[in-house]
Amino acid sequence: MKKNLTFLLAFLMMGFFAVAQTPTTIKVSGNCGMCKKHIEKAAKDAGATTANWDKVTKLLTVSFEAGKTTTDKIETAIAGAGYDTEHKEASAEAYKKLDECCQYDRKTKKQ
Repeated sequence: MKKNLTFLLAFLMMGFFAVAQTPTTIKVSGNCGMCKKHIEKAAKDAGATTANWDKVTKLLTVSFEAGKTTTDKIETAIAGAGYDTEHKEASAEAYKKLDECCQYDRKTKKQ
């Protein structure tokens, strides 16, 4: 009985660690509360289980299951929503669709 219980606990712990999520931070340009809403939604739509963008630091903290999505997919979705990330640039078309308050100063030559 003790051996079965040990086996069961070991199996449950393996399952827990298999789906463990590590928070990751991504630099994302933006200005306001509406940006926060759009950036976090894009991250979650791309598979993030949690997303929290800080408008002061411009850092998005996300958690996700590695087998379901990647930071690259999350950054691609955010760029598709019109926001530049540290590794992906939003297209000029996506950027121009942002509300006026969300049109941050771009540090890129492409617009």
